[in-house]
Amino acid sequence: MNTKSILKEALHLRPSERLQLVECLVNSLDKPDKEVEEAWSDEAEKRYKAYKHGKVKTYDLKEIARRYK
Repeated sequence: MNTKSILKEALHLRPSERLQLVECLVNSLDKPDKEVEEAWSDEAEKRYKAYKHGKVKTYDLKEIARRYK
């Protein structure tokens, strides 16, 4: 089967089945990169520690909403 014939068949599926197919295809492409995941984990930990030690300026949600209205 080629891409066109697969697509033609897929369009005959119920919407829920098409959604499931799309999710499976996307998940098959989303291969986690261990180095990237580790870097993000380290960065998140660093940011959390900075927040807990008061080294990060925080804003109240109401303040942010007021600024961007």
